[in-house]
Formats: sequence, structure tokens, C-alpha cells
Amino acid sequence: MTRGTTTDAAGLGRARAFAFALPALVLIAVFLVFPAIWTIYLGLTDYRLTGLAAADPRLVGAGNYAAALGDERFRNSLWLTAQYVLGSAIVGQAGLGFALAWILRDRRGPVRRVIEALVLLSWILPGSVVAFLWIALLDRDGGTLNALLGTPGAAWLLDHPMPSIVVFNTWRGAAFSMMLYSAALENVPPSHLETARLAGASVFQQLRDVVVPRIRGHILTNVLLTSLWTFNDFTPFLITAGGPEGRSEILPVYVYNVALRGGQLGFGAAVSFLILAINLLFALAYLRLLRGRREVTG
Repeated sequence: MTRGTTTDAAGLGRARAFAFALPALVLIAVFLVFPAIWTIYLGLTDYRLTGLAAADPRLVGAGNYAAALGDERFRNSLWLTAQYVLGSAIVGQAGLGFALAWILRDRRGPVRRVIEALVLLSWILPGSVVAFLWIALLDRDGGTLNALLGTPGAAWLLDHPMPSIVVFNTWRGAAFSMMLYSAALENVPPSHLETARLAGASVFQQLRDVVVPRIRGHILTNVLLTSLWTFNDFTPFLITAGGPEGRSEILPVYVYNVALRGGQLGFGAAVSFLILAINLLFALAYLRLLRGRREVTG
């Protein structure tokens, strides 16, 4: 085979590969790239839903970003979002998911299947249905929780809005962490755990010295995904609508309130881009940690 023939074959192979990838690239451009560019453009304008700015928006440059960073309400939403992510994703979902996976790792039979089914059910139900169930659970007058605790009239959603949505999101999202950790624990040799037990290691020592080093990559992946999902989660709006008095107004709810309820689409787009930048920081931190782990193990 001549050199020219080889080059033609390679070029034909690249053309075919591009043709196969083209539909996916078009979808990515239509549904991801173009909306992202449009959001960046809107964030540089004073575009509104009504009024003169709706008919003739003006470019304001970085004005929206400066206004957002200087807005006390935005900073408060950012702080509440950090609490929400830390409490329900990093501690709640990861902790509860791992605990369930650890407890069920050696169990077989109907007990395990029932527990897994109940946990998965909370994850696959539509958000609107789950929100309605939690409103019924936490209702002040006829709520199930007050009936069980014997505390009639306790207004959980009004007095404790942030803990309420943290517990709600922990319960709803623990299934993913449980499944991921269940698969990860399959990679831990039972003989290593048995050796650690015979050596007198406590459960904590077994987890620290035997289990965690083998599933560190799964832990990083779980923390990244659950953190990103929780950071962009809008479901708490269905329960508290960001109230009372903004005490549960996490960033996605804040964007909804200022962009759609307040009509400030340009300002809302700028805040959305800031959220995207924070998500990218999450992803970059994850990649750096994963790269460092590979260098150590390699």
C-alpha cells in the first residue's frame, strides 16, 4: 500500500467519524452552546420582561455582575446555597448513601430488596409529587410529623425552612449515593476486611485504612455530581418558595424570583452565568483532586 493510499484511507476514516459525531455535535450546539451564548449576551443587557427595556434593551456591560456581587440578597442566597449543598449533598446524601450501602453490603433476601426499593422510590418519583408529600408531612395543622411527635401546631416550614429542605433533599437524593457506593464496595476484597478485624481494627479503622483508599475515586465522583445537582436544584421552591423572608432562597430560586417574578431577565442571566462559573470551579477542583490521586497511585 502506497503512502498516498494510506493518507486517503486515514482521511476517509476521519470523515466517517465526523459524520457519525455530527448529529451529537448539532444537538450540543442547539441545546447547550447557543443557550449559553445567549445567556451571556442577556447578562450584558438591561433586558426586562416589560417596559421600555423589553422593547429596546441596552448594553450595560459588567453592570449586572457588579450589581449582583454588591447585592446583599445575592450574597445571602449564595450563603444559603452553600449550607444547602454542604448539609444535603456532601454530608447528608453522601453520608446516608454510604451508611445504607455499608449496612446492606452483606445482606441478601427480601429485607435488602425492600430497603433498596423504598430508597429508590424516593429518587424516581417526580419532584412535584415528592414536594406535595413533604408538605403533607410537615403541615402545621394536619401534618403527619406533628401527629407522630405529638406536637400539634409546630410550623416546620415556617420556623425551620432551611433544615426542612436539607432533610428533604437528603432523603430524596440518597439513592444515587447508595447505588454508587454499593458498586464501589464490591471492589473491596472481603479478605482485607477480615484481616483488619482479626488484627483488632475497629469499624472506623477498617473504613479509614481499608475501604476509603480503595473507593476514593468513587467518593470524589459522588461528591462532585451530588454537589452540582444540589447547587442547581429548583425543587425546594415547590416546598418553601424561598421563604419565609428569603430564609430558604437558594440561588436557583433567587434567579427565578428576580428574572421571572421581578422581570429582570438581564440581571437574572448575569446571575445564571455566575452560577455556571461556580459550577466550573467545582468541576476543576474535582479534576485536580482526581489527577493528584492518579499521580499518587501511579
